[in-house]
Amino acid sequence: MRKLQIVPILLILFTSNCATWLLNRAIGFERGRADLEEKMVPVGKFHFVYTEGGNGETILMVHGFAGEKDHWTRMSAYLTDKYHVIAPDLPGHGLNDKLPEENYSIISQATRLHDFMQNFKVKKYHLVGSSMGGAISAYYASAYPDEILTLTLIDAAGVKSPTKSEMELEVAKGNNPLLVNTVEDFDRMMAFTTVKPPYLPGIIKGHFAEKAVRNRPFNEKIFEDIRGEKGRIESRLSLIQARTLIIWGDTDRVIDPSAASVFQAKIKNAKTVIMKACGHGPMIERPEETSQHFLKFLQN
Repeated sequence: MRKLQIVPILLILFTSNCATWLLNRAIGFERGRADLEEKMVPVGKFHFVYTEGGNGETILMVHGFAGEKDHWTRMSAYLTDKYHVIAPDLPGHGLNDKLPEENYSIISQATRLHDFMQNFKVKKYHLVGSSMGGAISAYYASAYPDEILTLTLIDAAGVKSPTKSEMELEVAKGNNPLLVNTVEDFDRMMAFTTVKPPYLPGIIKGHFAEKAVRNRPFNEKIFEDIRGEKGRIESRLSLIQARTLIIWGDTDRVIDPSAASVFQAKIKNAKTVIMKACGHGPMIERPEETSQHFLKFLQN
C-alpha cells in the first residue's frame, strides 16, 4: 500500500520538475536568441531582477502594468547586435519584490528606476517605455533630462486621451480588463490587448497565465496607486528635452490612439508612428516591425 501511495507523489514531482525544466529551457532559448542574461542587483528595499546584453549605446526598456522584463526579449533580439540593452522587472512586478506597504505610483517607480541605473557606468542612454512604463519613462525624461539621449513611448499611459478607450469605459463600470481571474481568462486578456496574439509555447503561456492569476490582488493595488496620479505626468511633458518617438497601435483598446496626439502636441521634438492592425503592445505583438521603427528613429 505504501508503495502505491508513493508512486503518484513521484509522478507529480517528476511532472513538476519536467515542466520547470521545459519552462527554463524555453525562456532560456528566447533570451539566448536575444543575447540576454538574467541578473540581479539590490536597490533600497527591492531586488531588481533584469536582463542585460549587447554592446554599444545603452537602451533602458521599461515594461507596462502587470508586465515584466521578458516582454522586451523578442524585440531585443533585433537590437543587441548594435546596442546594450537593460530590461528590469519593476518593483511589484516579475521577480522583483512585492512589498504591500510601499506605493507603486508612476513617480515612485521612476525614482526607484533611477536609483537602479546608478549601478551601471552609463551617463547617457536611450529610454523606452510601454503603457505604464511609458508614463514612468515620460516622467523620468522630464526629471533627469541630462541623462536621456532619446525617449520612445509605446502606447503610453499618463495623459487624458481625447477619446475614451474601451478599457476606460470598463473601469468606470468597475471592471478591469487587464486583471486575470483564472488561467483560462488569460486568453481573454491577450485578445483584449492584441489584434493577433503572438505565438507562445504552451509551457510559457501557462507560466505567464499562472503568474497573472497569482499576482492579481497585488496588481489591483498597483493599479489603484497609479490612478491616484491623474494629470501629474501630462503637466510635465513640456519639460522633456530628448528627441522623442511615439509608437501606437491603431487598434489599442487599453489606451485610445488619440492619446498619441496629446504627447505629440506637448513634447517639443516628437514624431509619431501609428502601426496598422496592432493592439496595445506592439513590441510583443510585432517585435520586428516595432524594432525597425525604433532603429530608424535612432539612426536619424
